Amino acid sequence: MIRSFRIAVSITALATAMPAFAQTVPDADAESARDEIIVTATRSILPANALPLTIDVVGKADLDQQMTISGSVIDAISTLTPSFSPTRQKMSGAGETLRGRSPLYAINGIPQTTPLRDGSRDGFTIDGFFIDRVEVIYGSNALQGVGGTGGIVNQVTVAPPTKEGIGGRVLLQGNADDGFTKDGVGGKAAGLLQYRQDRFDATIGAAYEKRAVFYDGDGRRIGVNLTQGETQDSGTLSLFGRFGYQLGDTGRVDLIASRYEMKVDGDYTAVPGNKAGGVPTGAIRGNPPLKPAASRTESVALSVTDTDFGGGNFVSQLFFNRTRDTFGGEPNTQLTFQDPTIAPIGTLFDQSQNRSRKIGFKVSYERAVPGIEGLTGTLGFDALIDKTEQRLIETNRVWVPPSDFRSLAPFAQLNLALFDETLRFAGGARWENVQIKIDDFKTLASTTVTAANPLAYGGVSVGGGKPKFDDVLLNGGIIFEPWKGIRAYASYAEGFTVADIGRITRAIARPGVDLDSFLDISPVISNNREIGVEVKRGPLDTSVTYFWSSSNKGQVLVNGGAGIFNVIRQRVEIEGLEINTALRMPIDGLKLSIGYAHLRGRYDANTTPDGKVGTDLDGANISPDRLNLAASFNRGAVSARVQTNFYLSRRFGSGEIILDPRNNFGGYALTDASLRYQTSIGGFTVSVQNLFDKQYIDYASSTQRATDNFFNFAGRGRNITLAWDYRF
Repeated sequence: MIRSFRIAVSITALATAMPAFAQTVPDADAESARDEIIVTATRSILPANALPLTIDVVGKADLDQQMTISGSVIDAISTLTPSFSPTRQKMSGAGETLRGRSPLYAINGIPQTTPLRDGSRDGFTIDGFFIDRVEVIYGSNALQGVGGTGGIVNQVTVAPPTKEGIGGRVLLQGNADDGFTKDGVGGKAAGLLQYRQDRFDATIGAAYEKRAVFYDGDGRRIGVNLTQGETQDSGTLSLFGRFGYQLGDTGRVDLIASRYEMKVDGDYTAVPGNKAGGVPTGAIRGNPPLKPAASRTESVALSVTDTDFGGGNFVSQLFFNRTRDTFGGEPNTQLTFQDPTIAPIGTLFDQSQNRSRKIGFKVSYERAVPGIEGLTGTLGFDALIDKTEQRLIETNRVWVPPSDFRSLAPFAQLNLALFDETLRFAGGARWENVQIKIDDFKTLASTTVTAANPLAYGGVSVGGGKPKFDDVLLNGGIIFEPWKGIRAYASYAEGFTVADIGRITRAIARPGVDLDSFLDISPVISNNREIGVEVKRGPLDTSVTYFWSSSNKGQVLVNGGAGIFNVIRQRVEIEGLEINTALRMPIDGLKLSIGYAHLRGRYDANTTPDGKVGTDLDGANISPDRLNLAASFNRGAVSARVQTNFYLSRRFGSGEIILDPRNNFGGYALTDASLRYQTSIGGFTVSVQNLFDKQYIDYASSTQRATDNFFNFAGRGRNITLAWDYRF
């Protein structure tokens, strides 16, 4: 089950997110203990009910259950979170949003998102086998620094072993379409070994997955997106290691390393569908041009923590992260890469690759303030250095110039409990200081390619610079809990992120631009406000949250033609309502749950912005409304779940820009089921995704690129997974 906390929130916060502080909740006393869960992504050791923040925590059992259904952590979170957009079931998560804005993906607090050029591969950077739980923090905030204007999705890796000696876990699973087609059969094998001796412990593991070809509800191969990349017809290898040493009774040092690589096999090419006729994009056997899409992430983090350092909690973390994302090549994207000085027009074929590396440091100290009862204070400092570029690897041309990013951010936070914790106030500030350095560069020859002007050549020279930005990000919240388990709250928080500078700089088409004064690369400052009520008493666990957020210079993705999306900077406003209810039934182990999210987003689409939002955000920028229904049963050796997600229709209406009515969304409903039985020789699970074999066109394809027959992807049809796992 999702342990849902709808709580008023302090945003800027506290100590670095480290798994060493994750507290597990005993199943026998889940109701009383849930408010004591320490959510590491909040960067505080205060329990979740002490923070004015909207949080969901997906535990290990529930995460594994969802992953046997869908196959990935991001699909699992999307399924369980009504205000998270439906995934594309592709390697790229472009356009996938939380509360209508981009979430920040993190592993143990380490940001996976590349701030300067978002390649949208940050949802696939570690195998879920190594994840103990996922913490979802909703809304714009500055908890983890730059990013997360929609929220934070923090994946907490496996905890160190607590028992002396050797232990571990193994997993074997296979899956197939319901016709058991030869190329529709895939599988996964994973293992984890843990050892503890006195103060030292070690955890090492590996997971390999061969994903099959996907088939839709009509039994046809689902089309392949050669440029952005696929999860189908791919192989993934994930390696993980954690090594720790206990320093006295309360101190600890940890070294955590991981490597994740996904490669598309490249055995299929795309067959155009027919959007007007409702025919989805297909796939046939063939050899795509150039290298297939691939993604690789390597990460190392060293942390030193002490839960009783001078009477408080000390956390420090030094990390390094490196990614290399290769995008494939296909004919409908090649106009952008043409250059008559290299080869005759129409004969040049190329593909791009994002290269990024970042190093960061986080330190914080939290403790009760002496002499003031109920007051907890936190001081901290974050630093991040990122270097990113996007190159065309066949001709070694620069598409996005090498860009250096540096962020320095001290912060302070206070949390005051009054009247025996009936009333709480939280607030603080974070000073975000950012510098971006880009040398002089020249855009590609075909920078100004559009649908109306497909062969407009002539790259322009752009003056580099070192633009600097800084802002004090404020937050505050109040919680009123007159009775245990009944709470009302209100909060305000500011978030900070850098716009996708790579998309912006590579699309500069007019000469004479100087980046020191180019306003389009200024950061996105978002303001998030929310109010809510929650009741967690007896068999009832329910919450209602209303939020609204705005940003004066938000970023909106706009199709620039040839399958290339650009960024425009305009005012954006989003509001929404979230309702989550779970009810334990009189039948022991049975629980019913319902979730609902309503989102509305608009932006200022005027050529000369007037600050008035009059145009709907489209499907590339906001998710549909959603209704989730589920029934789960957990008793003894048996656990089961049946869930249905209703993705509700959405009309994008009219405004300053008349949106194409062909991109209106008709909606669809998907049902999944899972059954697990635990034995002395391990647990056996059978799961079915899309139980009723629904044929549908996915949300991204339904709401974007109305005339692109290579972008009309069906969703996956009925898929069956059998799994066995064993702990020792």
